[in-house]
Amino acid sequence: MAARPTMRLDKWLVQARFFKARSVALAEVEAGHVRVNGEKTRKPSASVGEGDTLTFPQGGRIRVIRVLDLPIRRGPATEAQMLYDDLANDVPGPAASGE
Repeated sequence: MAARPTMRLDKWLVQARFFKARSVALAEVEAGHVRVNGEKTRKPSASVGEGDTLTFPQGGRIRVIRVLDLPIRRGPATEAQMLYDDLANDVPGPAASGE
């Protein structure tokens, strides 16, 4: 059985255009703000691949996305949007709840 293709979590987050720089993605992961398949990780080198679910804060809301593909490069936003499925498109973060 062939191994599932994967890539580093921090690299995937940047190439999928969730963060502008790899250093920013690395800091978010190391701070414990990212979950992979429901498990909190502090390892930027954690492997992610097709079918994995990532949860992380971004811009005042919580992003829940499913990895659909691995990028070859950091391309335009339209190309990056083909890499994931947004599972919680309208889930507000704590700052947006108004309570």
